[in-house]
Amino acid sequence: MSNRPYQICTNCVMDTTDENIVFDEKGVCDHCNGYHRDLLPHWDTGPKGRQQITEIFEKIKAENKGKPFDCIMGMSGGLDSSYLLHIAVKEFGLRPLVFHVDGGWNTQMAVHNIEVIVEKLGLDLYTEVINWEEMKDFQRAFFKASVPHLDIPQDHAFIATLYHFANKHGIKYILNGGNYSTECVRNPLEWMYYGTDMWQLKDIHKKFGERPLVDYPLSSIWFHKVYLRFLKGVKVIKPLNYVPYIRSEAIETLSREYGWKSYPRKHDESRFTKFYEGYWLPTKFGYDTRKIQYSSLILTGQMTREEALSNLAQPAYDPETAKQDFEYIANKLDMSVEELTALMELPNKSYRDYKSQHYLFELGAKVMHMLGMERAVKR
Repeated sequence: MSNRPYQICTNCVMDTTDENIVFDEKGVCDHCNGYHRDLLPHWDTGPKGRQQITEIFEKIKAENKGKPFDCIMGMSGGLDSSYLLHIAVKEFGLRPLVFHVDGGWNTQMAVHNIEVIVEKLGLDLYTEVINWEEMKDFQRAFFKASVPHLDIPQDHAFIATLYHFANKHGIKYILNGGNYSTECVRNPLEWMYYGTDMWQLKDIHKKFGERPLVDYPLSSIWFHKVYLRFLKGVKVIKPLNYVPYIRSEAIETLSREYGWKSYPRKHDESRFTKFYEGYWLPTKFGYDTRKIQYSSLILTGQMTREEALSNLAQPAYDPETAKQDFEYIANKLDMSVEELTALMELPNKSYRDYKSQHYLFELGAKVMHMLGMERAVKR
């Protein structure tokens, strides 16, 4: 952790727990300034944005006429993917293959939310189940590595499985629920490192893993950012960036139309991610991802700074639930509570303590931004 004096942005709620945060003379952080400089001028969810996504969708439908489905879409049961599925089918008439990856941590609420939407829309659901013994070993390895980006084994499996499936079956369009409306503030790299850095993944597994990754899906950034995109013509579309996406309105629509149930926090559809973001990260590292989520909502006019500060004054996890979930996570990973506690007490590490391709990721991001192929806030 940095020894710099504590400071919090005067506009959002990002603070010096982001070790690389920069403030201007008014106390406004680089997340906010970058949003207004790099993103907002190019982001249109009005008639222009709707026309753009309509044209994209019409092209997708025309190219896939007569096929069983138009595109593929990963479905977690969370708000973003659920609302995306709703508008893709109900508003634009797409026929997506709904793809779910079961990494072993689904909550009952997530299962319910996936089932009610898919059933009411009359869609096909394809579920891929990750080898649990390998997933468990990989997650244990990340705990032992003592890095903050513990969710990589789960996230990487989701991404890799979807991309490999699309490649195998010649699917050219992937719908993605990523969006600026609720995610315009990016996770600091110290908090959540690149999930497709194969050097880092393999180094951590080599040092701390206990079994080979035979069935676990791996996908390098070269595979899905270069090979699939430029050689196979696979396109990733993020429709929520073209239409108004207001979190509260999306929840109300899904609840009314499907009986969808809302989660207390973003990413709570995974029991592991709920524990990791709500308890492990803030307790062990001092990183509270609610600051990122709330700051995104502040910038897009969906939450006041006062409301965010009030929420942050309350713990993300109540003590009794934290105790129960700590025991659940330990048991599911075949560890005792004492073993997991010992891992929490290890000296904190970062992505810098293991092999990485960090410089290549940074270079690639700069090139994509310069070419206008990726729109992101520069820091």
